Amino acid sequence: MPPRLTFVACAATPAVRAAAFPLDETLDEAGKRDAVKKGEEFRLQSPTLTGPETRAIETAALLGLEGVVEPALRDLDVGRWAGCSLSGVAACEPDALAAWLSDCSAAPHGGESIEALFSRVSTWLQTISTRRGRLIAVTHPAVIRVAVLAAIQAGPGSFWNIDVSPLTVVDLTSNGIRWALKSIAS
Repeated sequence: MPPRLTFVACAATPAVRAAAFPLDETLDEAGKRDAVKKGEEFRLQSPTLTGPETRAIETAALLGLEGVVEPALRDLDVGRWAGCSLSGVAACEPDALAAWLSDCSAAPHGGESIEALFSRVSTWLQTISTRRGRLIAVTHPAVIRVAVLAAIQAGPGSFWNIDVSPLTVVDLTSNGIRWALKSIAS
């Protein structure tokens, strides 16, 4: 069976609903309900990896999946902006936010640039491209965006052109050399 990688985006958290940069937070009640409901249609007995954050681990559990933490699936590090609302950062650091949104190498928040995230996730994809069978990865929208970009060979400059909602499912397949986008479903 050719390698197949199914990504599932974390369920919603208070930060997602408030348009804020996340902390390592738990899911909100609606996010928990949505994950349980999604889990009813998403019962797969496949090896599962999760990002190390609480929201990824909780989402996997609510989907009925037992995940092993994979550090490469950690969320984008937004440094000192973690926990801040997007509007608050825009008001206090408009130039820094504009630089981050327009320059993939920028990390004015003191965290990770989009280019660094792209490198981390692309490298991880290459390390698993020859594995056999299906693998599930419960992780964050930023990580999933990069995986899609790597699969279609679009590069980090297209990062902001992809939206990944909570509990979006993305399937990639590999021929052992490259990944290909199979499907995206919200």
